[in-house]
Parts: sequence; structure tokens; C-alpha cells
Amino acid sequence: MKSLVKKELKLATSPLSWFFLLAAFMTLLPGYPILMGCFFVCLGLFQSFQTARESNDVLYTALLPIRKADAVKAKYLQVCIFQLLAFLLMALLTALRMTVLSGSVVYANNALMNANPVFLAFALLLFTLFNVLFLGGFFKTAYNIGKPFVTFIAASLVLIGLAETLHHFPALRFLHSPGGERMGLQWTVFLLALIVYVLVTLFSEKQSERRFEQIDL
Repeated sequence: MKSLVKKELKLATSPLSWFFLLAAFMTLLPGYPILMGCFFVCLGLFQSFQTARESNDVLYTALLPIRKADAVKAKYLQVCIFQLLAFLLMALLTALRMTVLSGSVVYANNALMNANPVFLAFALLLFTLFNVLFLGGFFKTAYNIGKPFVTFIAASLVLIGLAETLHHFPALRFLHSPGGERMGLQWTVFLLALIVYVLVTLFSEKQSERRFEQIDL
């Protein structure tokens, strides 16, 4: 499995996937829907799948002396590694905004979502959507990438819109807090999102294994 993951990162990963990791720095943008950074990270991953499809990477991998299930796991690990790298960058930048930059006027008067644990929770939910809708959709055919990605785009924009709307309700204003307001509840929301990400991604991966086994390449 280690060799397969190395192959995915070195041979099947588009340079654009690495470039789009920089979208995590959108976390620092004031007056901007910063969750779009997660969308652009996923767009970079989409580029890798497009490159791999054009080079018949799936067929090449399936012809290796490995189980088809291992090929699926390697793809999921490739995606999760990039998502983890982006998430770590966003977490560090969120900590920066909540501490050193907490008194900055541009963030204090920000009408859109602030960087806090709830933002990180929604970031994980966006990555979850990608793993279910795009990855899961891709392994229905191991070839088609357009329809699964369009589905992901629609769902992600709905989720981003929801995240940017909820904190405008008075009872949910704490979701917008850049400081310590109801921090325990914010971290609870983050923990729940983390659990959802792990469990749903694992479920999607197992489902994709079953689908891939049935595909005649």
C-alpha cells in the first residue's frame, strides 16, 4: 500500500493539485467566503483525476499485481493526504486570526464567516462532500469525472451558502465569533464534523471498493 500511495503522489498527481493547496491561504482574506478555499483545493484534486484518466492510470493500476480494492484505497489516501495538508494550513491560519490578528479591524468588522472552529468544521464537511459525491461517483465507472464533479460543485455551493447564512440568525451568532464566545460549543461542532468526515469517508471508500470490483475494465 505504501508503494501504491507513492505512485499516486508521484505519477498520478497533477502539479496543479500542489498549486491549489495555496488556496488554504484564503483563510486570511477578510470580507470573502473563506470556505471557497476548500473548494479550490478540491478543484486541484479534480485536475489530478483528469490527468490520470487521460493517461489511463486506472487501467495501469488495475493491471499491477494488486487487489482492485487496494487501488481504490490508494486513491482515497491520495485525496485524504491533500485534504489533511490543506486542513492543517487552514487550522494554523485560523489560530493566527484568533490570536495575533484577533484585534484587526478588517476581521472584527467582517460580515462573512470568521475563521474559528466552526469554520474548520465546515471545511471538513466540504471535504466529506468531495469524498462522497466525487470520489464515490468516480468509482461507479472509474472513468467519468464530469457529472460527479458538477454534483459536488452544486452541493458545495449550497453548503457554503448555508454556512454563510446561519451566523446571521441571532441564536446562532456565536458561529461567527472570532474569539472566545461559546468556544466549548464551537469545538463540539468541530468534533462532530471530524467524526462525520472520518466515518463517511470510510463508508464511501468501502462502497467504492465494491463498485470497482464489479467494473469490467
